[in-house]
Amino acid sequence: MKALTKIFFLFFLCLLVISCKEAVEHTAGAIRERDSVAVMVSLGVNTLISDSGITKYRIVTERWEVNQNKKPSRWVFDKGLFLEQFDEKFHVQAFIQCDTAYYYDQQRLWELRSRVRILTKNGLRFWSEQLFWDENKHELYSNTFSRLVTPERTLQGSYFRSDEHMTHYLVTNSRGSFESADFSRDTNSSTTSTEGQDSMPIHLRDRALPSRTQ
Repeated sequence: MKALTKIFFLFFLCLLVISCKEAVEHTAGAIRERDSVAVMVSLGVNTLISDSGITKYRIVTERWEVNQNKKPSRWVFDKGLFLEQFDEKFHVQAFIQCDTAYYYDQQRLWELRSRVRILTKNGLRFWSEQLFWDENKHELYSNTFSRLVTPERTLQGSYFRSDEHMTHYLVTNSRGSFESADFSRDTNSSTTSTEGQDSMPIHLRDRALPSRTQ
């Protein structure tokens, strides 16, 4: 009986050794630098953004992601963005909206994409598929087809540049319609503008072809 017990014990011990050799250890991969993980993700955002104590704009968006691990670091608005721009006295200067936006916080540069729309307090309307807003240089620019409409004129072109208040702007490779009064002066000289008035230099790379408005 004791011999039989020893045999069973040795058999069990052999099985235990074999099972230990065949065991597979399940381990997770090494934790590496998480360069795509957002620092913050907010949903249903309606907030004011200030700079140096001055309220600059209001942001309304379905999803706002702050990612400082990407190079360069950025804010991501991939569910659309509606933005109100204010002056120093908190007066609304413009409404801006687009389907997707990126704000590169270290460069202070906005990149607006897909169905970019702007409406200013002076009634100027702007359409494009891409627009950059450089806060350091206080200017807007686009290298894609853009359309600009004011109460006096309509312009379309493949290059656009403007101050951030959309009061002094340049459109090249353009075509559009103008009031006849726009050409009452010498067309070989550039127009000058005062504060609050629209301006478009006449000496463009491809001169626009005017047509009298109906």
